[in-house]
Amino acid sequence: QEMLKDKIDQVLKTLTYREREIIKLRYGLGDGYTYTLEEVGRIFQVTRERVRQIEAKAVRKLQHPARSKQLQGFLDRLSLGVELSAN
Repeated sequence: QEMLKDKIDQVLKTLTYREREIIKLRYGLGDGYTYTLEEVGRIFQVTRERVRQIEAKAVRKLQHPARSKQLQGFLDRLSLGVELSAN
């Protein structure tokens, strides 16, 4: 689990500071609380639409094969573990 957290941090570091922080806030990485677009907008002093645009761009970057393949092995093992524990 610690290795996965390190890998996620490593991949997130490829984003800009604002993209990284918005992803962390929107998906609850860190404190576990998922912030709304409105809440994140207040933090960064931008509109919720701008937050949505930045989040979408960051997600597109993370989905790029160069980044997503860094996590693929962990995700495969994680989904296998979930399947095994469900049986």
